[in-house]
Amino acid sequence: MNDLFITASLLAALLLILASGVWVGLTLTGVAWLAVTIFSSRPAGDAMAVTVWGSSSSWTLTALPLFIWMGEILFRTRLSNDMFKGLAPWVQGLPGRLLHTNVIGCTIFAAVSGSSAATCATIGKMTLPELTRRGYPEHMVIGTLAGASTLGLLIPPSIIMIVYGVAAEVSISKLFIAGVLPGLMLAGLFSGYIMLWALRHPGQVPAADGRFTLRQKLAASRSLIPVVSLIVAVLGSIYTGVATATEAAAVGVLGSLIISALQGSMTWVSFRDALMGATRLYCMIALILAGAAFLTLAMGYIGLPRHLAEWISSLGLNKAQLIFALTLFFIVLGCFLDGISMVVLTMGVLMPSVQAAGIDPIWFGIFIVLVVEMAQITPPVGFNLFVLQGMTGRQLTWIARVTLPMFGLMCVAVALIYVFPAIVTWLPEQMMK
Repeated sequence: MNDLFITASLLAALLLILASGVWVGLTLTGVAWLAVTIFSSRPAGDAMAVTVWGSSSSWTLTALPLFIWMGEILFRTRLSNDMFKGLAPWVQGLPGRLLHTNVIGCTIFAAVSGSSAATCATIGKMTLPELTRRGYPEHMVIGTLAGASTLGLLIPPSIIMIVYGVAAEVSISKLFIAGVLPGLMLAGLFSGYIMLWALRHPGQVPAADGRFTLRQKLAASRSLIPVVSLIVAVLGSIYTGVATATEAAAVGVLGSLIISALQGSMTWVSFRDALMGATRLYCMIALILAGAAFLTLAMGYIGLPRHLAEWISSLGLNKAQLIFALTLFFIVLGCFLDGISMVVLTMGVLMPSVQAAGIDPIWFGIFIVLVVEMAQITPPVGFNLFVLQGMTGRQLTWIARVTLPMFGLMCVAVALIYVFPAIVTWLPEQMMK
């Protein structure tokens, strides 16, 4: 049967079921069942049972619920307030002043939370009321927060990196290490934009709260000790080779429980809410992963990945053209699917083409994370936009518009890691020697 007809039929079924409001994971499973039943001779039920069990019992995937639980625990501590107290004195002298707390706060919290939405909600609870009360322009406060909170996906530990590592069979520890420099680079781009904006609009930046001596700055920095200690414990155990990503996730959960207990925020209610929140989020992700694994198997049965790879190869695209085409593809896809669905839906189909083009799978993983970050701030399905809409009451279209400069900076980041791939590959090479 014609590959184009099969692809069009399955795509139509996917969009139709999604539009009807069925959960993404169940939609993927349903489309895969249709593909195996109609276009293959393999019994669909047997294939589904084996694939779903295999995808759900992966030891590597154990890190995912642990990192989610760690983020949920920290979400319920005083960590965010302490971070603002520790950061504010250091950025008073920079153009843009306290707007930088959005970027630096998200960068720090991203290193202990693998979720972009959790980073956005946690740092937003801290900075939105403070910066608004001090008179900073609302469009800059919300725009920079929306962009900077996507660092929750790029700076390890990252849920998307774990999902990609499992789907593409790539070392998660190497992915974590590879995300550090691109994450810092993107944070630098965001802060650079704030400085340029502040220099062009000096009248819109409120006056400094006062001058702080070095002693006062250092005294305020004591509030950062808990979060810095947790970052060192989690990432240090991975980078030194003492622990795998899964073991480091367990260290993170233990550390977050200790911090919560020491701060006095560990109650039975907060513990239960954190555990239930992590369980709900992970169950959603696990269902999507299981459905995508079955869909990938179904695509393999009917030969679509091989045919797609042959078609892409026949186009004669060079590496730059392939990356450009994939960037546009993921930006469009991100308007309709969440990041995890994008990764698990496409990796089985795209990896053969990527490998045939000679693209490093570690580099490609960071590229995927960057374009998935763009999806977090593109309507109509942009998780960070939804979070900010709930926190501010602003229209989704307005939030998307003020976030547009951050989207442009992410495009610049993609171009930079393509032109200078060592930004991604250098650190893993050094750490794994």
